Amino acid sequence: MRHRNAHRKLSRNTSHRRALLRNLVTDFLDHGRLMTTLPKAKEIRPLAEKMITLGKRDNLHARRQLQAFLLREAVAKKVFDTIAPRFADRNGGYSRIIKLGNRKGDGADLAIIELLGSELEVKKAERAEKDKEKQTKQAGKEKKEEKEEKEE
Repeated sequence: MRHRNAHRKLSRNTSHRRALLRNLVTDFLDHGRLMTTLPKAKEIRPLAEKMITLGKRDNLHARRQLQAFLLREAVAKKVFDTIAPRFADRNGGYSRIIKLGNRKGDGADLAIIELLGSELEVKKAERAEKDKEKQTKQAGKEKKEEKEEKEE
């Protein structure tokens, strides 16, 4: 019987599983979204949300707990400076899991886990890239027109 065995083993021993989850949570909080298998996404979601809740507390003990779990201090700083204030008025539910289907090689269920609001950041970045491309194209056209005028 599996009484009081709440989490998935992910076919790993305890130390390997803990290291894997710490890596995934660190990368997820750093990038705002992560593509992984569905069971891994379901396992990192509560851990990541606990880290954000610690960031909302913003005291010395919470900082030390966060830095003890996450692998990079820069990510811990990012949680306190940008992520936690973004969810200050929200009580949990900071992320969403989107199912993608099966992986081609082994048929594993894939999913994207992302912070709420991160799709807006991605769209802003894409728009900024498109604007830069348009500006460079316009600048190139203007230079060509200037060259043609000088030749005439």
